[in-house]
Amino acid sequence: MIEPAALVAAGRSLDSSGLLLLGEMHGVRENPLLIRALMQAFGLTSLALEWPDDLTPVIRAFLSSQSLADHPWLWGGDGRITAGHLAVLAERSAAGPLEVILFDGVIGAGWSWSQRDEAMARRLLACSPPGARTLAVAGNAHTPTSLTDLGLPLGACLARQRPGIQEIQIRYGGGRFWNFKSCQFARSAIAQGSIRLYQATGELVLDLPMATEAVVPQRPQSSPPATSPRAIRA
Repeated sequence: MIEPAALVAAGRSLDSSGLLLLGEMHGVRENPLLIRALMQAFGLTSLALEWPDDLTPVIRAFLSSQSLADHPWLWGGDGRITAGHLAVLAERSAAGPLEVILFDGVIGAGWSWSQRDEAMARRLLACSPPGARTLAVAGNAHTPTSLTDLGLPLGACLARQRPGIQEIQIRYGGGRFWNFKSCQFARSAIAQGSIRLYQATGELVLDLPMATEAVVPQRPQSSPPATSPRAIRA
């Protein structure tokens, strides 16, 4: 359920900035279902994901042929890429035109957390012009639109270039997720509630009462190939 005030605020973000941010905890089975619901609610055909940009040709080929070629970055195991995400991408592509933007990438050795987020913001902005109306999904540490204890997040970098951008934070009431291993959310009062998007003190919040662990591609002890001696991925 989307409450009227939240519907207006999210729509205003898309209209004014061309972007709407969604902050997730990686490795939750319901995350891609929430992505699909938001895309349908706002009529979106452009989706940006915090996935390695090296996967762009692999994902484009997958959307064209429904056959997924192997690639080392598919097997990271941190929960960003799940079987559910791939199923939703295939379903959305079959339903009509779909633009997928992957905005994580190679970073320099010694870069700070903020520098990595600035680089992600540049990639996203380069691929999503203001009129594109894109849902951009990243880990919830990256999506705040103001400075945090970690530094300058992706959302704040985007807000400098796209005034009016808003973030939706998914609030998990309990359950489990996968991030290199099976993890558990602390149970909260919303565990008995319903799935809803609403405004709270000017912020957009999406309540998910109970999370379930996603199916995450993973290869123990695998390591992606180095792209250069002085470059690493975060």
